[in-house]
Amino acid sequence: MPRLVGETLAAALALTLLCACAATPSMRTESPADAPAAQPNFLVIVLDDVGFADLGAFGSEVATPNLDRLAANGTLLSNFYTAPTCSPTRAMLLTGVDSHRAGLGNMDEFMADNQRGRDGYEGYLNDRVVTVAEILRAGGYQTYMTGKWHLGLDVARSPWARGFDRSFASLMGGASHFDDMAGPTVEQQRAAYRADRDLVSSLPENFYTSDFFTDEMIRYIDAGRDSGNPFLAYLAFTAVHFPVQAPDAYLEKYRGRYDAGYEHLREARFQRLKSLGLVRRDAELPVLHPSVAAWDSLSTAQQEGQARAMEAYAAMLDNLDANIGRLVDYLENTGQYDNTYLVVISDNGPEGNPLTGPMFKGYVDAFDNSLENIGRKGSFVAVGPGWAEASSAPFRGFKSYTSEGGIRVPAFVRAPGNANAGSVITTVASVRDITPTLLEAAAVAHPGNRFEGREVETPSGRSLLGLLRAGEAGARGDSELFATELFGRRALRMGRWKAVLQEMPNGTGAWELYDLRTDPGERNNLAQAQPEVLREAIARFEEYARDNRLIYPQGPAGY
Repeated sequence: MPRLVGETLAAALALTLLCACAATPSMRTESPADAPAAQPNFLVIVLDDVGFADLGAFGSEVATPNLDRLAANGTLLSNFYTAPTCSPTRAMLLTGVDSHRAGLGNMDEFMADNQRGRDGYEGYLNDRVVTVAEILRAGGYQTYMTGKWHLGLDVARSPWARGFDRSFASLMGGASHFDDMAGPTVEQQRAAYRADRDLVSSLPENFYTSDFFTDEMIRYIDAGRDSGNPFLAYLAFTAVHFPVQAPDAYLEKYRGRYDAGYEHLREARFQRLKSLGLVRRDAELPVLHPSVAAWDSLSTAQQEGQARAMEAYAAMLDNLDANIGRLVDYLENTGQYDNTYLVVISDNGPEGNPLTGPMFKGYVDAFDNSLENIGRKGSFVAVGPGWAEASSAPFRGFKSYTSEGGIRVPAFVRAPGNANAGSVITTVASVRDITPTLLEAAAVAHPGNRFEGREVETPSGRSLLGLLRAGEAGARGDSELFATELFGRRALRMGRWKAVLQEMPNGTGAWELYDLRTDPGERNNLAQAQPEVLREAIARFEEYARDNRLIYPQGPAGY
């Protein structure tokens, strides 16, 4: 086990008083006599920076048999949206509340001067929201979290303070996946982990993120089995976030697999998506991002380095899948699987931004990024925009953008009894819908505007349970609307229509309009051809902006 460093006694005692709470019977939506005999368990799995086309069930060549089996036994959500980056998505996932109300109107690392300190822009999960873990724990659930938190560094902002009985959390994004604890940026050169309340000073010698997070989750669940209470398990992997690293056995499995380049891979995945019926047969790939150089224009050394990075990316994903298989096997072998909802999503699109900005200047160069060491401990590389475009096929762009490649992600739910196994739901859904879904399935009510003596926001997301039980027959009509904003980049999905505004060269600098039913790659801008539709979309977005008190950053986008 890792060694721990205690926080101040005063802070610990204060938080103990805040968090010590008895279950509140009023939160149950049914009386004990009417409640189901056994409330379901929930396992919520978040993949980090995994693109729409990265899993086998979505057209990938990477070996992900365990995730593919879960998808086949569940309901695939083919129009599922998140924020463009991780912290805002995680805030919405855990609360059902828009990120601009939950404290993550912008990433803390990129907060503009005109945003910092304003309501909704605290840079951490604020006290005006209540998490699904807090609510379910008050309703009798055991609550566990392992993996990436990225919603606050202090103990008062940790998983322990936000409803999780047990937790082992990576507090930031982008740290080394091995025991060296290398941090993500020049300003954060040491990774920060917290075990329950305590900061971690060192990691086991054989530590690897996905392995350890899974080990701890199994340990937590197993320790609570005798209680007879259901559990919420939130497993937030840091794979495949940079630096791309994996154990040697997984790296060797993918040697030479990507020598043909990212354009070849992108086309192959696109064709498999068509074969799977997830993309129209007449769909076309979007134009590559302006930062992507043609594979044939790269030198031999550049191609070798790029291919090696993608090998590490695939190896990470393969290892992640194996760990999910271990956890599912444990649940099956202990008789807990049948009564468990499994929710799997990615937090945003794939990472295509290069590690060349001020946050990384001089820092990345200090690592051993030789061809032989890429993907191993001591390296620090990312895959870059070319491979990210292959991961986000058939969409445009990648993480940090509001084009489809940044916000439309792989998502599926396996329900107890494999209800609606193998079905595909095309209804628009979003990460804000997860908390309402879990609460309805648990028959535990949201507390409304007050929780434990403080005022809290109510979710803007809506339960997906009707869709999961009835398929498209449970479609929600006007809820086929999703809006998001980050770094001043904006998007609104309105039925078949998508309005998006991004600065040049990622967009035109003006509102664009696309018909996603016929043009998922956002190739044909219909802003001039459909002015009335665009006006309605802009009006709806402006209503969303007012309702959620958006503050656009002054100056260029930080990411």
